[in-house]
Amino acid sequence: MDSLEVNMAKNSRIESQRLILRHVTLKDAEDMFEYASDEETTYYVFDRHTSLTDTEEAIVSYFIEDPLGKYGIELKATGKLIGTIDLRVKDSEKRALIGYTLNKDYQGSGYMTEAANRILALGFDTLGLGCIAALHDERNAVSGKVMERLGMQKEGTLRHVAQWKKGEWFNDVYYSILKSEYDEMKKSGK
Repeated sequence: MDSLEVNMAKNSRIESQRLILRHVTLKDAEDMFEYASDEETTYYVFDRHTSLTDTEEAIVSYFIEDPLGKYGIELKATGKLIGTIDLRVKDSEKRALIGYTLNKDYQGSGYMTEAANRILALGFDTLGLGCIAALHDERNAVSGKVMERLGMQKEGTLRHVAQWKKGEWFNDVYYSILKSEYDEMKKSGK
């Protein structure tokens, strides 16, 4: 295990004003299934879960087998899991990619921006990364707005990335933020 992995392991629980970012467990299956079974929430991110068993299998294979950098987003006030966020660090490149999903019933309240700001702090302040990026399907403008609120800059569009639902092509919009830009935002209080 290298120092990057050690630092990620030391930060397996992160708190913000309203949220706790922590490992996902099988106890979260019902909360996750609530949004993972919703076509509107999952359309741009992953295949919709059709049963609680699908969700349990996803938790084990994605979140439990390799938990570093993967967080459930829990509301402090209720203990409810409302989404997930992850920081996928490219080995020794000092770059990472953020990915996230949020239950649609909790969108529009700033929860994802709050969670992602804590992930940026982890990446830049703790892990010493130089650049953090994110992608969103160009039809999912809401996700792009989150990236903009984080101070990320739109770099371009990756066209016809893959076929998704019903044989339809989709394009990904690529955003990123450099450590120097993040530091400047912190300094200015944004």
